[in-house]
Amino acid sequence: MIRPDERWWSPWRESNGVIVLHVDLSPDSEREARAHALLDDEEKQRWCGFVAERPRRQFALCRAALRLNLAERLGCSNGGLSFGYQEHGKPFARVKGTPASIGFNVSHSGKHGLIALADHSYVGVDVEERVARRDLDGIGKMVYGLAERQSLSAVEGARKVHRFFRLWSLKEALIKALGTGFTLNPTGFEVPGAMLHGGRSGVFRFPHAPSATWWLGDLGEPRFAAAIAYKLSAPPFPD
Repeated sequence: MIRPDERWWSPWRESNGVIVLHVDLSPDSEREARAHALLDDEEKQRWCGFVAERPRRQFALCRAALRLNLAERLGCSNGGLSFGYQEHGKPFARVKGTPASIGFNVSHSGKHGLIALADHSYVGVDVEERVARRDLDGIGKMVYGLAERQSLSAVEGARKVHRFFRLWSLKEALIKALGTGFTLNPTGFEVPGAMLHGGRSGVFRFPHAPSATWWLGDLGEPRFAAAIAYKLSAPPFPD
């Protein structure tokens, strides 16, 4: 059992019933050992598959925090919790083999992780530590639409770095909420126009499925870029 003073996660944001937790992924051997002990056999094998120390730490701390928060909300033990995977790899929780009625999404970058918890599966969250790269415009051509590329090319220096990762996190959150991974071409849709000009939130529709509406929110702050997306009026489980 993890005491409150030993937790490496904390409530961070809440929107329309979707709760976002922040996970501290700073190196700490004691809490990493506690997190590792909470993983099941399959997760420990996956942990062993990471060669570098940072991905191991990120996986263990995020997955253990996810496990404890799901178990608390579902009223089950950590041992009774397992995970399944949808067609394109998006995970879902199971309690003693039965799909659970809580959806979630996880993202991590550097020393920061985010976990989104919702009462439906159509939720996506993304966090990105801003790291200067040589050719942001060149990378942008592969993932951004025309208006997004124009917005990126209009700024330079630190502003370009911030805008690149802001756009990246917004689009990634939408893709993760949809649950299709990058089978969906990211250049085929753009974030709402008002958000290109600084708006912090907006309603979005995918061009290939315009009947569904999504809420998109910019959660960025000085430490990192971040975003959350979820389907409005999403059906409860089962879908």
